[in-house]
Amino acid sequence: MSADKKTILNAVHREMGARMVPFGGWDMPVHYGSQLDEHHLVRRDAGMFDVCHMTVVDLRGERVRAFLGYLLANDVAKLQVPGKALYSCMLKPDGGVIDDLIVYYLNEQWFRLVVNAGTTEKDIAWITEQSQAYGVSVQARFDLGMIAVQGPNARAKAMTVMSSALAEAVAQLKPFNAAVDGDWFVGRTGYTGEDGLEIVLPEDQTEALWRALAAAGVAPCGLGARDTLRLEAGMNLYGSDMDESVSPLQSGLAWTVALRDERDFIGRESLLAQQKAGQLPQFIGLVLQGRGILRSHQKLFSGDTEVGEITSGGF
Repeated sequence: MSADKKTILNAVHREMGARMVPFGGWDMPVHYGSQLDEHHLVRRDAGMFDVCHMTVVDLRGERVRAFLGYLLANDVAKLQVPGKALYSCMLKPDGGVIDDLIVYYLNEQWFRLVVNAGTTEKDIAWITEQSQAYGVSVQARFDLGMIAVQGPNARAKAMTVMSSALAEAVAQLKPFNAAVDGDWFVGRTGYTGEDGLEIVLPEDQTEALWRALAAAGVAPCGLGARDTLRLEAGMNLYGSDMDESVSPLQSGLAWTVALRDERDFIGRESLLAQQKAGQLPQFIGLVLQGRGILRSHQKLFSGDTEVGEITSGGF
């Protein structure tokens, strides 16, 4: 697989000794020496990840809330306080998952999405197509960078490199909420199971922030640790645990679907039919007691009977 695309931090990763690998068409760091050390640093202190390959999408318009109510399986009516975030799947009419994403409510005419790197193109095409009837503008923010700072000491260390106003706001920030200061946007979110922040800022300021965080004692980490951290925390990975061929009800994400209200959203009827039919596969965690590694897409057997398949695995 080739890696044609590079984030704004590519040269810094190489300078800091990262081992680079192709990832979804991007040239990304897999580790800076020891994936295991990076995993433990995030669990015990603070680590940072280049997530500039992910895409911020700003949606604006008079009917943006109504539009998102139709577009997403989770219910944006839950978002009433500016900065509040919600995790949701975006579905096809047959219930298959186009992408999983985070949506932030900023005001009644402005919501912000953060979507996955590998699905950006199809996501933007789908969102744009569906938005036509609502008069909503869709702006992919390729002018922004994004760094995830994760771990028990992540917030405290990250606040030392922010403006005093933003640091004060971040100090008060509750989980799954965001603070905005000018061009900087900081969400208390992440993909590791630890507390932490995802910092969105102008692309041309991203390298300076990465260096400042490193100087403040935040360890650079690669995709390897990001994957083992999210797996240990039981977090789904798009393309492995769910995709367009499975619904949230089949991939452990029923908790993200708001079916109880009467709201019409894309995929609702298919999900209700699946629910009524029953016999949905169960999504569970496995731990290997002996030596070896459980790999993605290995088949599981009870005796000679195939009972399932591993969607995500690792050591």
